[in-house]
Amino acid sequence: MDESEWIRFRINYYNKLSPQQSLSDQAIQIKNYKMPEKIRVYYFDSKEYLDYFDQRLKFQILPGDIIDIPDKPALVKSRPIAGDNANSVLLNLDKSRHFNFITDHVAFQKKKNALVGRSEFAQVHRERFFQKYYNHPLCDLKRAFKSSDPDYLSITGHLSYKFILALEGNDVATNLKWIMSSNSIAVMPMPQYETWFMEGTLLPDHHFICIKSDYSDLEEKLQYYINHPEAAEAIVKQANAYVKLFLDQAQEELVSLHVLKKYFISTGQVVNL
Repeated sequence: MDESEWIRFRINYYNKLSPQQSLSDQAIQIKNYKMPEKIRVYYFDSKEYLDYFDQRLKFQILPGDIIDIPDKPALVKSRPIAGDNANSVLLNLDKSRHFNFITDHVAFQKKKNALVGRSEFAQVHRERFFQKYYNHPLCDLKRAFKSSDPDYLSITGHLSYKFILALEGNDVATNLKWIMSSNSIAVMPMPQYETWFMEGTLLPDHHFICIKSDYSDLEEKLQYYINHPEAAEAIVKQANAYVKLFLDQAQEELVSLHVLKKYFISTGQVVNL
């Protein structure tokens, strides 16, 4: 698709609302939107675009890791991929943490033939993965999250490995974006949640190495791509190309404004933008 078609696709992907939707009683006018005491980053990331509109327009924003679909249209950072998720209107929120892309100077073939993962492995599904593979010869898994942890590994340290674990946490896998901008490959099951990165459009074994939800085929998949480096490097190129779709700042701003415009219009409000 050409650029204009891609922009329209993105607007309608993030905002699936049909006309004449009613807002929650919790909706507020933009002019009454105040900086919260906690998770302020959501305020700044949304206010950046809300300020372009008539300050009398009303909206609702749900900050944090949202994994449920609200009863009424609301602005969110994340939403479930499956089901009718139209009331979850995506904006690029908490983007300094989630939209972190890098430049990787280590060629894929020079990296270690192993999967690296650093996490608290606090959630049940992450703990299950850790218990299954922490002692596996193809895996370097450690419980480490903060830089003060003994086994902490920087992003640069991760990049010496061909494969990087990208398990979802409370919602999406925070590290997926920077992995896909590198010369390493994200390894994960099919995603259940999505953000502005449109994780629901990612293709298995095309943009990332897809493993079963019970993780049972991890060794088989890693060994295949170790033995078929040309297939692995094709995934790297395809992931890098996907990331580039989000690097045009002017386009990002245009799409964000039109997502909001559609939100206001779909909830029966008059927009002059």
